[in-house]
Amino acid sequence: MAQIKEIPNVQELLAKAQKPSADAMRLHPFYRGKIETVPKGCIRSIADFAIWYTPGVAAPCRAIQADPELIYEYTNKWNTVAVVSDGTRVLGLGDIGPKAGLPVMEGKALLFKWLGGVDAVPIMLDTKDPDEIIRTTLLLQPAFGGVNLEDLSQPKCFRILDTLREKAEIPMWHDDQQGTATVTLAGLLNALKIVGKAIEDVRVVFIGVGAANVAISRLCFKAGIDPAKAIMLDSKGILHPDRQDIYQRRAEFMDKWRLCQITNAEGRRGDIPEALVGADVCIALSKPGPGTIKPEWVSSMAHDAIIFACANPVPEIWPWEAEAAGARIVATGRSDFPNQVNNSLGFPGIFRGTLDVRARTITDEMCVAAADALAGAAPDDGMDPHCILPTMVEWEVYAKEAVAVGMKAQEQGIARLSFSPDELFQHAADMILRSRKLTQTMMETGLIAEPPEE
Repeated sequence: MAQIKEIPNVQELLAKAQKPSADAMRLHPFYRGKIETVPKGCIRSIADFAIWYTPGVAAPCRAIQADPELIYEYTNKWNTVAVVSDGTRVLGLGDIGPKAGLPVMEGKALLFKWLGGVDAVPIMLDTKDPDEIIRTTLLLQPAFGGVNLEDLSQPKCFRILDTLREKAEIPMWHDDQQGTATVTLAGLLNALKIVGKAIEDVRVVFIGVGAANVAISRLCFKAGIDPAKAIMLDSKGILHPDRQDIYQRRAEFMDKWRLCQITNAEGRRGDIPEALVGADVCIALSKPGPGTIKPEWVSSMAHDAIIFACANPVPEIWPWEAEAAGARIVATGRSDFPNQVNNSLGFPGIFRGTLDVRARTITDEMCVAAADALAGAAPDDGMDPHCILPTMVEWEVYAKEAVAVGMKAQEQGIARLSFSPDELFQHAADMILRSRKLTQTMMETGLIAEPPEE
């Protein structure tokens, strides 16, 4: 069994994890924000203002009025995404509000641009009312090609996404649900390949029934995992049809009640120790550890067990503890451990492909296609128990995801434009590399200043 060669010093790890926070407090006030608007059209002289603004701009306005689809040809709507949040469930921080959440959404916009060549605009909403969030987001549609919902508290996040997907004319995406699910599924596909287990045969335990694990389970079931062989756990234990606390609030927790009915066919009761006995896979997005999952519980799992311990900032169990207890593959949400499950491997490429074919929505099937592409981007000869996913350094990963998503949208009949796989890959590559060249040029010329010395 491949194991982490050297057990890290936990205190050193935690101290190292604090460095980005210290750097952030130094560099955020230095740059005073991390995105800006840059002109895209040529400005040869002030005479060009008559083209881009009045009086010339009236002509494309009239054209769009006559044919609304021309907005995608005459404006940047085709490549612009709104990052919408109310700041009620910011990762690791909780309900910090819309103002305090803005740095996170600016960061998301930066990742959209660098990794996917997508222009993204942070929009913080000063309301916690789900109906107001839904209405406001729908009102934003004329200016955007898609919407990325971010850091919304649950259970309202489920209704917000479901309602928007039903009513909107442009793609609606909740990264905490769909993004996490896509990347987790990709990692799971490769992990199963390494241990030689078929997806339809494995028993999976999901610890945590929040937005992420609800979406992960849904996507896993779509990809072939048998719900009857799965077990879900919330803070009160294993889900089953006799859970009166869930039944009595089933209108509020519709997804949790649905999972009570379709999972755990053998009728297990109890908590994590009882759920993990004989399990092939554990996917945990729950209470930060260590100690949320104990080594002796891991020892009760099946041979070549796979564990996704994705709580932040500390995983439910340290990877070396899980491996010592018998786990073959361990993934976490941390960049300083092997097998990081990072949403940033998913959303830029998924939106790239969605926007390029002008898809009306982002379906679960498109997410599964993206997961397959992401898993396939990890080379067979370089894949091992400590390397189940490619890294963000490999820009081709995002272009491959864009192709998979765009082709699936065309197959499902929800794409407004048609392209071949080669055409989609080339366009995605052009957009991603152009974005990086733009930023690199601004850095080389001093338009983006060098960071100050520590």
